[in-house]
Amino acid sequence: MSLQTAPRIAVLVPCLNEASTIAAVVRDFKSALPGCDVYVFDNNSTDATIEVAKNAGAHVRKVTLRGKGNVIRRMFADVEADVYVLVDGDDTYDASASPRMIDMLLDEGLDMIVGTRVSEEQAAYRFGHRFGNVLLTRCVSSIFGRTFTDMLSGFRVFSRRYAKSFPAHASGFETETELTVHALELRMPVAETSTVYKSRPEGSASKLNTYRDGFRILVTIARLFKTEKPLAFFSLGFGLCALISVLLAIPLLETYFATGLVPRLPTALLCVALMLFGAILLTCGIVLDTVTHGRTESKRLAYLTIPGPRRA
Repeated sequence: MSLQTAPRIAVLVPCLNEASTIAAVVRDFKSALPGCDVYVFDNNSTDATIEVAKNAGAHVRKVTLRGKGNVIRRMFADVEADVYVLVDGDDTYDASASPRMIDMLLDEGLDMIVGTRVSEEQAAYRFGHRFGNVLLTRCVSSIFGRTFTDMLSGFRVFSRRYAKSFPAHASGFETETELTVHALELRMPVAETSTVYKSRPEGSASKLNTYRDGFRILVTIARLFKTEKPLAFFSLGFGLCALISVLLAIPLLETYFATGLVPRLPTALLCVALMLFGAILLTCGIVLDTVTHGRTESKRLAYLTIPGPRRA
């Protein structure tokens, strides 16, 4: 965007019971990005997170709906800025990388930069989380095309037009998946850069449940697959129904050609029903694909109404 002054930078920090780390996060980002505004959005903390964040110099706001996705929805809606830096409040991300990420965003006219986590500390990035991240990232890549190597990173930089066009349907930790798919769907200019990932300080506990939240992310990927690529999604159902129908029909056809009889009428009816159901699924996919193209065009036009990021 053609800015006559320095871009307004907002650091957005979603928080839940991070009293032991939030002061360091606020301090480090204020030091790395002089003149930025740090916004801490508290998600019903039961410790002293709010008081510590205020004393550290952050703007504190409350979000009563539980879940990181609900917090991000409020952040993007309520905060006005030219560049948004999203970071977790657990003091595991390197604030000193943010100026480089912002420079990349402005110089190259990008809409999102993901801070890919690099860590030598086993405690910082446990094997289960690494494996799940790789698995889910590859799953999204196979469905939506080119993606990032660390889709679930909590450290990102956004342009204003990204933040104001993001639909924010997710409610929990699956929001990172939605952030990624939104950029891929609209074919936004994006990039990633390596950032140091530290272990949590003593006294800080992760809110992420590997299995529960991993399952929710998988469900979100399936939902986005159905919503954004309905023809491919329902074609899979059609192909499965057609395959089962043909496999069941082969013995019936062999018997019919040999004897002229169809002794297993229930199986024959099942074959017909499966093929008809598959045809219905395919028809749904074709219709919804047309609707999705229209919806995507509307989202793209809304996205283009906001100027892109540019140096002054």
